[in-house]
Formats: sequence, C-alpha cells, structure tokens
Amino acid sequence: MNIETFLPSKNLQPYIREFLIIGSEEGMQNRILPGSSLVISFRINGKITHKEENLESILPMSGITGLRRMPRLLEYSEKASTLLVIFKEGGAASFIKEPLHHLFELNLSLDHLISSKKISEIEEKLFQTKTNLEKISILEKFLISEWIENKQDNLVIDSIRKIRKYKGNLKIGDLLKGMPISRDSYEKRFREWIGTSPKQFSNQVRIRNIINSYSSKINLTEMAQDAGYFDQAHFIKDFKTFTGQTPKQFFKLSIPYW
Repeated sequence: MNIETFLPSKNLQPYIREFLIIGSEEGMQNRILPGSSLVISFRINGKITHKEENLESILPMSGITGLRRMPRLLEYSEKASTLLVIFKEGGAASFIKEPLHHLFELNLSLDHLISSKKISEIEEKLFQTKTNLEKISILEKFLISEWIENKQDNLVIDSIRKIRKYKGNLKIGDLLKGMPISRDSYEKRFREWIGTSPKQFSNQVRIRNIINSYSSKINLTEMAQDAGYFDQAHFIKDFKTFTGQTPKQFFKLSIPYW
C-alpha cells in the first residue's frame, strides 16, 4: 500500500485535516476502522470493493462516508488508487447542508448531496490530470466552490478537546458540568455538527487510543482498566464492535488499517 499525504491550503485548514492518495500496485485489502470525521473519496484508478459479511459492493467513483460504529474492509484491484478528503471534526458541516448525523453508517455516492453535473466535471478533471499535486489543487478549488458558511460551534469544539484530553474516558454528565444547556439540546447540536452522539464519539476516541498505545509488553487487561474499563466483557464487546475482532485477534493480524 502506498500512501501520500497532502496538507490543505490555508483557506481550507479550519475544515480539512489532510488529503490522502492511497494506491496499490498489486491489489490489497485495507481495513478501515471507525473515524472521528466524515470522508469524501474520489476513485482515480482501478476498482475498490466494499466487503461486509457475505456482501460485496463496488464503491462509487465519488462517495461520502459518514461516521460508523463498525469497521469496513476494502479490497483494491491491481493499480487501484483513491483520493480522500479527511475532514476535521465538524468540518464537513461547512460544505454539506444535510445534518451530518443523517449520514451515520452510510456510504453514499456524492451526487446524492451535490449536483451530478458538478460531480461528473470534477471526476473528469481528476482523471485527466497527471500529477497528484494537480489533483489536490483541482479538488481544493472544487471544495471552495461548495463552501456554504463558516459553521463553528464553540461549545461542541470545547467538548471535543475535553474528550480527547481524557482519552474518551469521560462521562457525558461530567462533560456538561458548567455548560448553559440541557442534555437533549447539547446532544442534538453535537450529532448535527459531528455526525454521531457524544457517547459514541467518546467511545471511538477511547478504543482508538488503546490501539495506538498498544505494546506487546503491556498487559491488555491493564490497558483496558487504564482506559476506564473495569468489566473485561464490556471492553471486549466494544473493541470487537470497533475492529471486527477481539483484542487478541486484532493485534495478531497483519491486514493494514487506518
């Protein structure tokens, strides 16, 4: 698997974390763990198939993926490549009119949200350009043309900082302390702006932190307890939902993930 990373220009930095171009010369399987923000994809070459249980579906040429609870397994054909727009948390809300939680667990063709004419034009331009830098430049111009407004919810942004500071091990009641808002109103704002509930988001942060800090020298039970899991069965259930495998299975397998 080859991955090239490109940082967004200054105008897009408040909304986009990075652009990725992922390619495979010989074909591969790639496991996509649940992320914390939406992703837009443009297939450049080859075929990419989404596998889930016994079902297979070819990904659309241009697509958008909402936040998820469970992983996805993608299979790249030979010489397949895709260009990904990785938004920051809430960043997609400045380009997409649809409340982001309506896209939860969905993978849609981008023309469900943006006119098919515009999508066809951007696909053609990306196909015709030769260098990756040119593709990124074309994509940035397209995104700027789709910019709606600067949607910033400081209350939710502050919540994200707190959730990350405590590595996802933070109860919603503690998160709301001192906030001038009811729990129902807060959760509604969080879902619309981030794409999932604060509880689900916190759980993603917690499991991802366990994965990123994993070491074969550290006992998994101790890692789970440090993350706030005092019930081993609960930890294994959450971990399996997030990765598709038990902790022991996950750390033994060599399928690349991100």
